[in-house]
Amino acid sequence: MAKQPKKKRLIVSSRHLATDETWPLSEVEFGLTVVNNAFQKWIVKCATAAGQPELNALDVLVFHNINHRDSAKRRIDVCFVLNIEDSHTVNYALKKLLKLGLIEGTKRGKEIFYTPTDNGRNFCDEYKAVREQCLISGYKSDESKNAEELSLIAETLRSLSGLYDQAARTAASL
Repeated sequence: MAKQPKKKRLIVSSRHLATDETWPLSEVEFGLTVVNNAFQKWIVKCATAAGQPELNALDVLVFHNINHRDSAKRRIDVCFVLNIEDSHTVNYALKKLLKLGLIEGTKRGKEIFYTPTDNGRNFCDEYKAVREQCLISGYKSDESKNAEELSLIAETLRSLSGLYDQAARTAASL
């Protein structure tokens, strides 16, 4: 009797949520969960190695967004770009970054605009050096990765964020 080829086992974290039609989305959700946790662990460890052990993942993301493109950002700008609804969490991160001397705030009218300080830019340079040493060198050595494929994955993730945002709005109206 010939041995039957093994059927591909689908990897999901919540079998009870997956149906025949939704296995692919359930697989993506498990992948998102695992990569999200790994990414958050990575950015915290990178920040620690760069000299800022007090920062959590959101603090790091908020800092990098403020440093992005050398333009001052308001809290609402950071929340919008990072797709964060709970602005109080960003407010807490901003206060922490101010206290650590990584950013400064300038009041214009009723708004506060945040920019990195010299200390913040130095931290960013150190973070980049650690990133190059620990992450980018490993990425470059894996020839199976290709820039176009990663760009396509990033595009797909941004598209999925719209799907999940719409589903969240729909669920909130139930």
